[in-house]
Amino acid sequence: MSVETIVQRADEIASTARAGASAWSGVGLRRRRELLEQFAALVEEHADDWVRIAGEIKGIDPASPALGEEWISGPWATLHYAGHLAQSVARLEQGVSPTEGFAIRPVPGDRVAVDVLPHSVWDRLLLSGFSAEVWCEPGVGEDEVRATAGLGLREPEAVRGSCVVLGAGNILSIAPLDALYVLYADNRSVALKLNPVTDRLLPVLEAIFAPFIELGVVQVFSSDLELGAAVIAHDGIDAVHMTGSEATHDAIVWGPGAESAAGKAAGKRRLHKPITSELGGVSPVIVVPGRWSRRDLEFQARHVVTMRLHNSGSNCVAGQVVVLSSDWAQKDEFLAAIRRALAEAPARPAWYPGSGDRVAAARAGATPYEEVGGTPERTLLPALDAREDESAFSEEFFGPVLGVTELSGTGADFLAAAIDFANQRLRGTLGANVLAHPRDLKAIGWERLDQMLAGLRYGTIALNCWTAVGYLSPFATWGAFPGHTPDDIQSGQGVVHNGLLLARPERTVVRGPFRPFPRSWATGSAALTPVPPWFVHNRTAATTGERLVRFSARPRWRKLPGVFASALRG
Repeated sequence: MSVETIVQRADEIASTARAGASAWSGVGLRRRRELLEQFAALVEEHADDWVRIAGEIKGIDPASPALGEEWISGPWATLHYAGHLAQSVARLEQGVSPTEGFAIRPVPGDRVAVDVLPHSVWDRLLLSGFSAEVWCEPGVGEDEVRATAGLGLREPEAVRGSCVVLGAGNILSIAPLDALYVLYADNRSVALKLNPVTDRLLPVLEAIFAPFIELGVVQVFSSDLELGAAVIAHDGIDAVHMTGSEATHDAIVWGPGAESAAGKAAGKRRLHKPITSELGGVSPVIVVPGRWSRRDLEFQARHVVTMRLHNSGSNCVAGQVVVLSSDWAQKDEFLAAIRRALAEAPARPAWYPGSGDRVAAARAGATPYEEVGGTPERTLLPALDAREDESAFSEEFFGPVLGVTELSGTGADFLAAAIDFANQRLRGTLGANVLAHPRDLKAIGWERLDQMLAGLRYGTIALNCWTAVGYLSPFATWGAFPGHTPDDIQSGQGVVHNGLLLARPERTVVRGPFRPFPRSWATGSAALTPVPPWFVHNRTAATTGERLVRFSARPRWRKLPGVFASALRG
């Protein structure tokens, strides 16, 4: 593309975005809700094409259960969110807070938590045993939470200009979800730039956003780096939101390559517009030692491996460093179970560009490493030294590489040490996972556990589930823990999703059953959920994922048996 063409195209995109902001200011709450409902219906209508294209991009066999990942993290996550955001818009239409009907409780640190999952009868049935709370910033009380919820929709006519959204290339719901959040929460028009990896999805995204595109408030485009940079810098664009890497963020804000370091040192930013971001990081999986059965060990090993191998490890919140107790009598048994789970997980290509180079770098930076089978790239780093500056602690591998490190201690003492390690030694604050048997949690005490979780500085904390459950929960928040600065951005600034449009959220805490149904009952949980469909070993994930999409588009009691029948065979 010539320089003249780039300038002309950037002018067109910015002009459309500026006109879209003006148009959006004239769209009231009722119409905005109707647009979400139309959008959700279009997602279902085009879901088959979406999933087919996603599978082709990622090299997934059309007959593989792994296609379930695309149903769940693509169309289902998108229409599920749109439907829940429409509920919040409806409450604002009625003159009440989006938090109306949601319980709020005090939690440690002068905080309150909003109970966001389960909220409906469908939640209680489809996600039985899972829960989520959004913890607000210290000093924010219940009255403030309820009075300020709504963000940009509290004054829909006061549109805040235009925003370019830089879509991610790994999980294919990220780009549309980010666009919806900027439209509704930030109250800006959207120019959605696709990652080149996902350019083939452009016709689907144009189809599902058609009602917004017709209004002029959304445009979707693909581009190279030069056009993307020109759009970001254009005077007609007022803000930027991105999902990607820390390096990409720094190149945008400070300049590429050596220019970035020089800009930081001099305090000279290249970009002076507001920018929000979600940038991933190194996610820990903290395993609290206890007395586990053989089946507990096997299930939780598969759980850990799912956190790493989902999407072939190309996830911003993939579990990267397993933190074990050197004093745990079952440590070696658990590591053996992890090796088996890595080897037995269905083969999948390490599809994301650059995966091979990142795997090679991870292997070169750690001694020893193990090729664990399944695919040539799958790697275990079984002996990371918690006292050293291991690359696994500071570099996001974004591929099928799982590290293991050890700390001493048991019970609450171990958990406290692991929390300190995660806070102080691991790069980023997007998500942290904690696995513990219910009897060991009971021994710690629920009040003390809340206090300990309050000290774990991550944007999403998952207790006995994966932080991706937070990503999939529409009323939960998704983003880094607050406090990163532009010159040390780590996992980014700001949040997305946040379906209740809370003004000052700090983190999301999600909880799940230690074991799926029916074993959940033996561990003290009444959860009815079988092996979750996002598990990489799940044999019916594709069928379950598609049925979840059809159900969520039009929830009906008669559809539930089909969902449950597929899920129980997983």
